Amino acid sequence: MKKKEQEATLAPGMDDQPELEKDATKKEIERGEYTSVTTLSFDEVDPS
Repeated sequence: MKKKEQEATLAPGMDDQPELEKDATKKEIERGEYTSVTTLSFDEVDPS
């Protein structure tokens, strides 16, 4: 039987930005308990 991949979830209303910006500790990296996070920002400039 294949394992069903579980999607990451956050509690509703939780301010997740500081959590996502926090670096993994050395112990977490050694255990493989970290996730690479990429931030995509769309900066639209008004061409006036």
